[in-house]
Amino acid sequence: MPIVNRIADFHPEITTWRRDLHAHPELLYDVHRTATTVADKLKSFGCDEVVPGIGRTGVVGVIRGRKAAAGQATKVVGLRADMDALPIDEANDVHYKSKNPGKMHACGHDGHTAMLLGAAKYLAETRNFAGTAIVIFQPAEEGGAGGKAMVEDGMMDRFGIDEVYGMHNYPGLPAGEFALRSGALMAAADRIVIEIEGKGGHAARPHFSVDTVLVGAQIINQIQSVVSRNVDPLESAVVSICMFVAGNTDNVIPQTALLRGTARSLKPDVQDLLERRLHEIVPATARLYGATAKLTYRRDYPVTRNHALQAAFAASVASEVVGRERVDDNIAPVMGAEDFSFMLNARPGAFIFIGNGASSGLHHPAYDFNDEVIPFGTSYWVRLVETALPA
Repeated sequence: MPIVNRIADFHPEITTWRRDLHAHPELLYDVHRTATTVADKLKSFGCDEVVPGIGRTGVVGVIRGRKAAAGQATKVVGLRADMDALPIDEANDVHYKSKNPGKMHACGHDGHTAMLLGAAKYLAETRNFAGTAIVIFQPAEEGGAGGKAMVEDGMMDRFGIDEVYGMHNYPGLPAGEFALRSGALMAAADRIVIEIEGKGGHAARPHFSVDTVLVGAQIINQIQSVVSRNVDPLESAVVSICMFVAGNTDNVIPQTALLRGTARSLKPDVQDLLERRLHEIVPATARLYGATAKLTYRRDYPVTRNHALQAAFAASVASEVVGRERVDDNIAPVMGAEDFSFMLNARPGAFIFIGNGASSGLHHPAYDFNDEVIPFGTSYWVRLVETALPA
């Protein structure tokens, strides 16, 4: 079955919602306008329950389908969209450009939220399923672990969720195509913080100082040997230092320096190796130059791991919407991370990518969600519920 006709009729309306969300981006858990907008729309659709405040600022909607036939077992399926934006100044020149300086929807969460709202409207209107659909609108995916917060707030048990599904747009994959895989789809993301202390002094007399800029540079170079020389070349790993803060002027060798970054992996043994080697390399490198360095290594988002049965089911539903030839069910894993992983650790389910076409990459100031994707993503959600919970 291709795109649902009623969803095609909703397309302009859903696009309007998406662009309104895009113009009013909010960060992490501070998504009060977005959450209120979502809750108000769910109530207007006639959802059976609308519960705000799950995982601090998350919103959950409950839509019950038709009664099952006598003796027919029913289940509860959760559908998740993320709501938060990123701390980026938008470069696009569009009429719905971000009105909040320093904030923009550079990852498409506005599109994710709008598509799931469209599905909620359709499902509440038709109720052509037996069981319960739970629509989950999550805050703080971008580094705040909002998925974990919602799980720890008892969401799965409170709403009796049996399976849970998520979706994310994928720039470079043609619009109207889907991709996923069973098993590890996205990487674990760990946080690295390195605090260096040397001996500050005059830039013209470096021999009386211990230069933390030099020490930080050497630590960065040494860290890069971990992936190239310690990790099996057939395994996947990334270590990136993304922030280096030291000094305030051009003629003072700074007393301290701060490095921050991330380590990514797809397997527990590789994750263990990265953590162990970093703890060995960081203080030892600092000692070579007479400095000290403290590494804080925090395991953050776990691997996003699709369950085999649910991944196969998600691929079959996507195939019904766009055709089997437009669904890649064995895409290579990516080293980005997702806190939907916490939901997949709590319940069986699957995460799927939907093509965003030839757009700027995620987290880029010129990125924009492709509104032509909306009918495909919204139809996917609708068909997933109606197929998983047949009336």
